[in-house]
Amino acid sequence: MKHMKLWLSAFALLIALVLPGQQLLAGEMKQSGEFKGLNNHITTGMVEVVKTDAGYVIKLADNFSFDGAPDPKVAFGTDGEYDASTLIAPLKSNSGAQSYDVPASIDVSKYNEVYIWCEKFSVGLGVASIK
Repeated sequence: MKHMKLWLSAFALLIALVLPGQQLLAGEMKQSGEFKGLNNHITTGMVEVVKTDAGYVIKLADNFSFDGAPDPKVAFGTDGEYDASTLIAPLKSNSGAQSYDVPASIDVSKYNEVYIWCEKFSVGLGVASIK
């Protein structure tokens, strides 16, 4: 019985050590950044772009906050340039955690920024550099 408890403890420790490594080997990639406001808008909080087995997902963190504007959408850009071809979806909420599936047609590797973009007035409302 004593050996069985020792064996189970060792097995549990091995599982705890091996599983995180297997997840990393599976290729889950994360890039993250922090929003800053644009064009006199206040946009704050963290964002992650996560590669999963099903594709890429943009995840806005619990601390995400946006002061509001008409027609805000989530999109990508590069080096200060928003790319209109990457509009993903309307912003679900002005605050809090939310996620957006990135269409397979968008090559995430081409972009280093996530935008909150006002399509109606063609202005950036917030941007986060992702690394």
